[in-house]
Amino acid sequence: MITKNEILDQLPEISVKFDENLSNYTFTKVGGPADFLAFPSDKYQLQKLIRLANSTETPFIVLGNASNLIVRDGGIRGFVILLEKMNAIRANGYVLEAQTGASLIEATHVALENSLTGFEFACGIPGSIGGAVFMNAGAYGGEISSVLSSVQVMDQSGEIFTLNASDLRFGYRHSRLQDDGLIALSAKFSLASGDYQLIKSEMDRLTKLRELKQPLEYPSCGSVFKRPVGHFAGQLIQESGAQGHQIGGVQVSEKHAGFMVNIDNGTASDYEALIAYVIEKVKANSGIELVPEVRILGEKLA
Repeated sequence: MITKNEILDQLPEISVKFDENLSNYTFTKVGGPADFLAFPSDKYQLQKLIRLANSTETPFIVLGNASNLIVRDGGIRGFVILLEKMNAIRANGYVLEAQTGASLIEATHVALENSLTGFEFACGIPGSIGGAVFMNAGAYGGEISSVLSSVQVMDQSGEIFTLNASDLRFGYRHSRLQDDGLIALSAKFSLASGDYQLIKSEMDRLTKLRELKQPLEYPSCGSVFKRPVGHFAGQLIQESGAQGHQIGGVQVSEKHAGFMVNIDNGTASDYEALIAYVIEKVKANSGIELVPEVRILGEKLA
């Protein structure tokens, strides 16, 4: 494992925080400390960081903007790498290109500014471009796989290459990036010319729907469970009687049962206990076993 002094000596150009609580960065506002929390500003800094981690046998994990995940209360050992500084977005003709740490919502607004249509479905998804590709994020009938043309990636050794969308083995909330441990660096989306006012009207409509249905007033990790075939997770949770149930400071949202919200200084342990409770209740009521969509990372407190 690398030491603090070695990091300061070998990565002077990269912003690194030590023993930093990840609750300051996660959308759930939970999570223990990262040994080394790094913020590379470009792919070459990321490459240097990963190669140093490998050469010193220091574990590392790359996160987008820490939205659809729960970090356990014991934190994460080694490097946690946040890509929020790699956030450039630009339109070139009908192609929208965005770096991995860019906000997906911001990317849809850049598409709007350039009167490009096809990306409206993503206007309310609170994740990063990299996370959206990694999870094949989707909403309101659209998915990233329907508009992505290619993605530049880095493997676990630091090698950089480009994959076409057809190479990514997309499925429901799944991509090849998950299977092969690939890190998205930037993505290109093929959109179409559209009418600015029509695009804006659709984005406004979807944003209003989201505000009406989702508990945006509290910290959360977004949708907790994958959608079971032929069913909706939120409806199954409602029917089981688990909506509104609270463990510690975390509650199954009374506004949308598919969400769990941190309403009173909840912990990752509260989230995990509530997830287990909901799975048990739904299975007992319907026979269907919900599968978490949210990623759970890190170590439990001793």
